[in-house]
Amino acid sequence: MKSDFKKQIPSYMAKHGQFSVVTVPSLQFLMIDGHGDPNTAQSYRDSLATLYPVAYKLKFFSKSELGRDYTVMPLEALWWSDDMKSFTSARDKSRWDWTLMNMVPDWITQEHLDMALEMVAKKGEAPLLKALRLEPVHEGLSVQTLHIGPYDDEGPVLEEMHNKFIPEKSLTMIGRHHEIYLGDPRRTAPEKLRTILRQPVKE
Repeated sequence: MKSDFKKQIPSYMAKHGQFSVVTVPSLQFLMIDGHGDPNTAQSYRDSLATLYPVAYKLKFFSKSELGRDYTVMPLEALWWSDDMKSFTSARDKSRWDWTLMNMVPDWITQEHLDMALEMVAKKGEAPLLKALRLEPVHEGLSVQTLHIGPYDDEGPVLEEMHNKFIPEKSLTMIGRHHEIYLGDPRRTAPEKLRTILRQPVKE
């Protein structure tokens, strides 16, 4: 049986037009760090070109060698900046730092990743293999919502989340802004893109 963690982990589900307080379990991810506008930074494109070949190599290895099949998870990213207003009222993508991520099951180990990196490296098509790492993320209590539409329209939603909903719930933002991309921008019209917007918080 193939595992689809999007359907098994509740925090991968969110409602459009509604902010929810959720508890996100500890999960592990393939991760690559970068900086700058994701629309123009070569490092962003190189990160994508590295992340997915390794993710699929691990998936096929798990199915054939471990007997445990799963659906490759959607792209995710952590975003931050010295001035968080660059995400909302003073939106400026050139000031953004980011970590691109892909969730992998807890039975995938560093040894498995090393094997996948070696196999992908032989094809010579993944430019940032040395920057890729396997690391846990512990977000816990978080606020999230489903945004439908272009990424550039997220600003007002985030401003409402950061400056209205979170303070009204007597919560404080911690950690980094998290996005989960449920739609593929290469195949989906901008107005139909679905993105979970998440902010870790504390009481």
